[in-house]
Amino acid sequence: MPTRALDILKTVYGYDAFRGPQARIVEHVIAGNNAFVLMPTGGGKSLCYQIPAIARPGMGLIVSPLLALMADQVAALRQVGVRAAALNSDLPPEERRALWSAIGSGELDLLYVAPETLLREGVLERLGRAQLSLIAIDEAHCLSQWGHDFRPSYRQLDVLAEAFPQTPRMALTATADEPTRAEILAHLRIAENDAFIAGFDRPNIRYAIAEKDNPRAQLKEFLRRHEGESGIVYCLSKRKTDETAAWLRSEGYEALAYHAGMDKAAREANQLRFQHGEAVIMVATIAFGMGIDKPDVRLVAHLDLPSSMEAYYQETGRAGRDGLPSEALMLYGPEDVALRARFIDESDAPDQRKRTERGKLDALLGLAETAGCRRQALLSYFGDHCEPCGNCDTCAEPPQLFDGTIAAQKALSCIYRTGERFGQAYIVDVLLGATNERIAGFGHDKISTFGIGTEHDSRLWRAILRQLIALRLVEVDLAGHGGLSIAPAGRDFLRDKPTLMLRVPPVRRARRGKVSASAAQSAVPEADRELFQMLRQKRLEIARLQNVPPYVIFHDKTLIELAAARPASRAEMANVPGVGEAKLDRYGPAFLSVIAENA
Repeated sequence: MPTRALDILKTVYGYDAFRGPQARIVEHVIAGNNAFVLMPTGGGKSLCYQIPAIARPGMGLIVSPLLALMADQVAALRQVGVRAAALNSDLPPEERRALWSAIGSGELDLLYVAPETLLREGVLERLGRAQLSLIAIDEAHCLSQWGHDFRPSYRQLDVLAEAFPQTPRMALTATADEPTRAEILAHLRIAENDAFIAGFDRPNIRYAIAEKDNPRAQLKEFLRRHEGESGIVYCLSKRKTDETAAWLRSEGYEALAYHAGMDKAAREANQLRFQHGEAVIMVATIAFGMGIDKPDVRLVAHLDLPSSMEAYYQETGRAGRDGLPSEALMLYGPEDVALRARFIDESDAPDQRKRTERGKLDALLGLAETAGCRRQALLSYFGDHCEPCGNCDTCAEPPQLFDGTIAAQKALSCIYRTGERFGQAYIVDVLLGATNERIAGFGHDKISTFGIGTEHDSRLWRAILRQLIALRLVEVDLAGHGGLSIAPAGRDFLRDKPTLMLRVPPVRRARRGKVSASAAQSAVPEADRELFQMLRQKRLEIARLQNVPPYVIFHDKTLIELAAARPASRAEMANVPGVGEAKLDRYGPAFLSVIAENA
């Protein structure tokens, strides 16, 4: 590793050593080579292009998808003394002229730009007059037409290879399956031997998936474990987003809404409050998140089924970017499966794309209903692997399996004999032999499947039906008010009668009494917690004076290290990970004073 790169890592960023494949990537690019980097969120992708950009002559050009993400990264870089700026359409004319002047005179280390801005007439030509150290395309999966975040402007970035043939090109992403990776390499003309695949595992995230029972109660219980921490709650619709945010506020949380139907100014104001706050819950549609570099998000909850494994991985990956323990909870029910399938079927996409999307949905349902380790199932989808993780709900409480062959036959027969038009609750009532006016009115108390399922309770029957839907043995007709019908695979099952193992839903235990500390809070030794909170308060004061997010001052991880090390001098503080020279100069006295007062 060149001394220059290690020197930048230490003096600018405050770290003594690179992590994982960072050193190989940095050395590779400093030498003038192209690189494709697949690294999990929080794995340190940014350093892989920032350090070579600083080390090589000229200015690094960073293509980034969203203005908010660029603003976050520029603010963080300026805190550590790096000369960074963003070129975007929102810049006033005077600032734009000053920025072009700085670009022309070589005053910048890194320039961030959105693809749409980069491709405007004249921009590439003007950049061609500057000396570029490298070109990095962040969130490169947006280039793939098969990806969940496809952006047409990203497809046009292949012009960069023609415009700057001698400049090293980097493509970086945390989310790309094999077809997407191949597409990125081909379009950006990056060779396969320039690819660095660091894996997908985020071991600090605890994954949990549960049946929708009482979603608000389930969410409230989840949030109780994260008092005083920031999180994101994803909803599928704008209406549900607004209603959930309002309900959480009524429950005493600082909860904000974010969706495309909001006024732009209100949306941006909520995003700013989320970034600058330390205990804010953002309730959002999937329009929110990619542009957020907030490292201290401790929880991500999905109140509706995401669109794919890629979407689930990326959205849950917004938790715990700093590596501290965080949690992801997904709730789903039969109506979610039907709605997602309907979105696919009613789209204008070609048949091949629809088949691909159905396959992605099936993979996500497989994750939701797996009896094995969630992390293993998730990583397997991306061609990665791990041992049973011990940090997901199925590892913590392995689900009980039972031979559900007869139960499935009974459920399918009941759906058939009631006319394939009734919903889940009605089918369960018929199986259990419930006596009510509706069943009697339809004469379904006289059919052969009435009361044949009393060996199971209603909760298990709901779980059985949900699994039959996930296995595509049963279909849900949303237009028909959720009516269940037998899918072609279900008819094959009734004919062939293969053995079918199903899960018994775990028993939820009511939690009472004092809420224990979250996993992230427990990462701080009890003896250091009071000082840690005082350091957080000091950080918040400084951040508010500068009008920047607290995490661009110091990450929680650095504050934990400060609370543990309790440095008494500038020299001692310089040895704490995450404290570079610029931050030591700017913030050392303030934090050393807090530590001294609490020694």
